[in-house]
Amino acid sequence: MSEEAEARTAAPEPAAAPASETDATRERPRRSLANPSGEERKSKANERALAQEEGRHRLRDLKRAHAREAKHYVNCPLDYDTKMRLQKAAFDNDIKMTVIIKAAIDQFLRDNGY
Repeated sequence: MSEEAEARTAAPEPAAAPASETDATRERPRRSLANPSGEERKSKANERALAQEEGRHRLRDLKRAHAREAKHYVNCPLDYDTKMRLQKAAFDNDIKMTVIIKAAIDQFLRDNGY
């Protein structure tokens, strides 16, 4: 009786399994892309190279523009009284000392034609 019970409870086997993987792949339609000719490959490679070169030029120009806009510092020694007057003016007007100095330099250069 135990053999009969095992036979009844055993899972049924699949009925129609493909014999091998090659048979399974034959059933699916294959998609084949047309191989490009030599001239088409050359033209695509040429277009890709031109696009990469253009990208390099744009990156170089962007880096140059960024370098032009970068901050350039100027150091100048101030005597104690001038520094205190600058500090008091910045505090009273609630702006930074560098803003006052930039405005003063800009005004001086504009007045003298630079």
